[in-house]
Amino acid sequence: MPTSSPTLTDRLIISVALILPTLITWIYFILLKEAPAAIQQSAYTLCKIAQFALPVVWVCLVQRERPNFNRPSAWSLFVGTLFGLAVAAAMAALYFTVLLPSGLLASPITAVKAKVSSFGVSSPAAYLFLAIFYSALHSLLEEYYWRWFVFGQLSRVTRIPTAVALSSIGFAAHHVLVLQLYFGWLSPLTWLFTLSIIIGGAFWAWLYRASNSLGVSWISHAIVDAAIFAIGYHILIT
Repeated sequence: MPTSSPTLTDRLIISVALILPTLITWIYFILLKEAPAAIQQSAYTLCKIAQFALPVVWVCLVQRERPNFNRPSAWSLFVGTLFGLAVAAAMAALYFTVLLPSGLLASPITAVKAKVSSFGVSSPAAYLFLAIFYSALHSLLEEYYWRWFVFGQLSRVTRIPTAVALSSIGFAAHHVLVLQLYFGWLSPLTWLFTLSIIIGGAFWAWLYRASNSLGVSWISHAIVDAAIFAIGYHILIT
């Protein structure tokens, strides 16, 4: 049940939080896709700072509450790790047994290589750094933003199933812009992967609430991101 009646400002902040990552992705991934690498990187950095500063400003300075990050329990660590490994295995199986042999990735591979190059990643060492950053740090920031902040704020003003659904759809929305750039709006792969992201976001929201710990959803998310970058490396050297 909602814990309070949302004010107009509450609704505005939640709405902004839901759509801000999609707007940011549109700016640096689509609007600036032909811009020099330095401009893309600068836009990315500034936009991400704004996105990840919003929860701290709202919760700590406006709501005057302190974040409470609890230590994960053994059962939640097991469940989160198992989910991450299962998703990683499913992605690898899909990639190596269906997508790669069928040639469905021929066009996306070219686009992925161009995008990676535009971000200044031109060596295996640079790619490894990028992979570690996204898998270890960016996954934590996304969990802090989507589960702790967006899902947490929604769960204060609406029912839990609604909070799970809205936060998971918002989490998937900015990924759609990336997917359609590589596969197209009409490709079944775009929507299959989008649905998978929604399901993943819903699971992590449930796990976060059930465990009362951000650490478990972070570890689970990090495993999935690491698998994505491992597949991405194979794409780059293909």
